[in-house]
Amino acid sequence: MAIETTEKIWHNGNLIPWEKAQIHVMSHVVHYGSSIFEGLRTYGQGDTAGIFRLPEHMQRFLDSAKIYRMPIDYTLDQLCDAVLQVVEANGVAPCYIRPIAFRGYGEVGVNPLRSPMEIYIINYPWGKYVPGNAGADVCVSSWNRLAPNTMPSLAKAGGNYMNSQLIRMEAEVNGYSEGIALDVNGYLSEGSGENLFLVRGGVLYTTPLANSVLSGITRASILTLAKELNIPVVEQTLPREMLYISDEAFFTGTAVEVTHLRSVDRILIGDGNMGPITKLLHDEFFALVNGKKADRHNWLTPVKVKSAEAVPA
Repeated sequence: MAIETTEKIWHNGNLIPWEKAQIHVMSHVVHYGSSIFEGLRTYGQGDTAGIFRLPEHMQRFLDSAKIYRMPIDYTLDQLCDAVLQVVEANGVAPCYIRPIAFRGYGEVGVNPLRSPMEIYIINYPWGKYVPGNAGADVCVSSWNRLAPNTMPSLAKAGGNYMNSQLIRMEAEVNGYSEGIALDVNGYLSEGSGENLFLVRGGVLYTTPLANSVLSGITRASILTLAKELNIPVVEQTLPREMLYISDEAFFTGTAVEVTHLRSVDRILIGDGNMGPITKLLHDEFFALVNGKKADRHNWLTPVKVKSAEAVPA
């Protein structure tokens, strides 16, 4: 799927033309995967446009950098302002936003400390991650998530996503839209780029962060909404077979938003349709981000977009 370009990209404090955002082949990140990044969405158009949970995403950006000893010479407020600056400059909403920081062109070798930091913020139109409303047909991957104390799961780091690529490619070549990884102990973890929720007997289950799970911003939002909607929630280690006997299952994430799972390993989840609890949470989430309900949590940061464009589904 081709990316629709925009005019400007934010780079180390300046807006530069899209085509000028280039790096040297000897940059540390090219050889060793030394990057951290974020993914955000802007919802709405024109005067109603808002960036979903901007401070939380940029704080996780800073947290990821700290874990990997990457010096970021910008405060949280400055990074949030930079996101607003590039979105407003490009005038595109709805859109996807990709902040990224990486080790640039410096000393060659595994040690990254003498390579300079480069920070870019990009935004562009992007539609649904899983097209249609029929739900996702997924599989349990043969690839496990990273073991504890190998690579930090709480960091949203480029190198970690080599594992995600293996999960996603295996799923696609075998006819599935996504894969679900187990952790090193064989318990449910998450998708290649999504957090996982299950429903059984009216209770919402999700895997805890200890199961090599990224601390998802959308995940946290769904947990908040579930509490408000009086849906019982349990965070616990879950065996693989819980997938097959669940009444409902869904993914959450910035890209996937809230997407229900139709089947796992060719086994239907419930009747294959979006279940009532998933629908309740799905509809509440989209009502909030699309402005159909009041933003009671202040999750949307208003952004001025002069010329909004609709994103193709």
